[in-house]
Amino acid sequence: MSDLDLLASFLEIYRRGSLTAAAAALGVSQPAVSGQLARLEEQMDTVLFERSRRGALPTARAHDLARRVAAPLDQLRGALAQDADGQAHRGTVRLGAAGELTASRLIPALAPLAGGGLRLDITLGLAEDLLTALADGELDLVVSSVRPPSGRRGLAAVPFVDEEFVLVATPTTARSVDQDWLAEDPLAALAHLPIVAYSRELPIVRRYWRSEFGRRPPNPVSVIVPDLRAVLAAVVAGAGISVLPRYLADPALAAGSLELLHHTQIQPLNTLYLVTRSGPAPAPVALVQRQLHRQAETWGPL
Repeated sequence: MSDLDLLASFLEIYRRGSLTAAAAALGVSQPAVSGQLARLEEQMDTVLFERSRRGALPTARAHDLARRVAAPLDQLRGALAQDADGQAHRGTVRLGAAGELTASRLIPALAPLAGGGLRLDITLGLAEDLLTALADGELDLVVSSVRPPSGRRGLAAVPFVDEEFVLVATPTTARSVDQDWLAEDPLAALAHLPIVAYSRELPIVRRYWRSEFGRRPPNPVSVIVPDLRAVLAAVVAGAGISVLPRYLADPALAAGSLELLHHTQIQPLNTLYLVTRSGPAPAPVALVQRQLHRQAETWGPL
C-alpha cells in the first residue's frame, strides 16, 4: 500500500463525508478504507476525522491536508485514467441488469463508452439469475436489486443508486377510493383494488405494503407480467394498481395518466448494487463502473 493510495482514500472520505461512500467510490470494502485511514493517521500522528452519526467530520488537520493534496492527486489520477481508459475502450464488458433500468438509464449512461470503442454485451433478467451467471463466469458485472447473500462467496457488491417506489393508479381509480377511509385504514380502503404485479410472489408490491401498511396485500391480482414497463402500461390502461420505481412512473404522473394513490413522508427505497467477482476488476469493467458511479451522482434516487 503506497502513500499515494492512503492519500487517495483520505481525499475520497474528505469529499464524500463518510467511509462507506468513499469505499463505494473506490470500489473497495469499507473495512479496507478504514484501515487505510488508520495507517495514514498513524503516519501523521494525528486524527483526521471525527466519527459521528452524521459521518466522518474533518478536523482542522484534514482541511489543511486536503488543500495541499487535492489538486496534485486529481491531476495524477486524470493522467492515469486517460491512459487506462484508452486501453479499456478496446475491451468487452458482459453486463447483466433488469430490462427497465437498462433501457431508461444504463444505455444512455454507457452509450458514450460504446461510441468510444468499448463493446457491451448485455443480458437482461432477474437479479438472482444474473448473479448466478456472474458467479459462473458468464457475466463481468451485474446491476442487482439485491445484495448477494453472504453464502455466495466470490462476489463483491458496492451500493450504486437507490430506487424510490410509489403506489400509482389511474385518476378514475384514485377517485374511487374514500379519502377519509384511506387516511384512517389504508389497508382496508385499498383492499378491493386489483393489483398488477411483476411476478407471482409480488416482491415490489409486497415490500411496499409491509413497509407502509404492516402486512402483505390482501388484494386480488389482475395481471402478472415480468417487465415493469408492461406493468406500467397495464396500470395506465386501467387493469389495476401497482408499485413502480419513480423513474418509470414519473412521465405518466406528469402527463396526468397516473396519480399517486398513497402519500408517505418518506418514500420506500431499494438500493441497487454493482456486483463483480472478487478481486481486481479488468480495465474495461472498471471503466464501466466509474462511468455508472459518475452518472448515479447526477441522478439522485431513481
